Amino acid sequence: MLALVLGIGAAAPAAAQTGTEATNARPQELLDALPQGRLLGGGRLRVFGFQVYDARLWAGPGFRVDNFASHALALELSYLRAFEGGAIAERSITEMRRAAPVSDDLADQWSAALRRVLPDVKKGDRIMGVHRPGVGATFWMNGKPLGEIRDAEFAKRFFGIWLAPGTSEPGLRNALMAGAGP
Repeated sequence: MLALVLGIGAAAPAAAQTGTEATNARPQELLDALPQGRLLGGGRLRVFGFQVYDARLWAGPGFRVDNFASHALALELSYLRAFEGGAIAERSITEMRRAAPVSDDLADQWSAALRRVLPDVKKGDRIMGVHRPGVGATFWMNGKPLGEIRDAEFAKRFFGIWLAPGTSEPGLRNALMAGAGP
């Protein structure tokens, strides 16, 4: 079940969702944290037939796919099933380590920080993370602030789970960035 937490495994994301009014609705926390944010794309993650979450990526003008970590952006996950916050934190660390080495001490620090800000989720819950280049990441659940992790390297690696070229879910990455430039 841990493989489902972040959607790691064989997945079939839906086509980019950029054309409907409901999909383009800008959550209030996005308006507060990223006022110039526009929807770039989205998709539904399915793993082994299970629907995991709908994901949407928001970014400001000038966003470049090849340099995502230098831009403010927001990633929104609308959960379609329940997960424990601790399991989400651990899977996040596993994915960050899959992309590049992370020392045990740093992994422990990042895991503790994620456990502090990520609660358990149930079907229908929505978590938004906002990447603040050079600063870190802030998180909201259902429009309410959860907290922040003030570590720029953490933020780059965390959002890289979905957006880095080496992601384990390239189809979802493509769907999220469908409306972005090169």
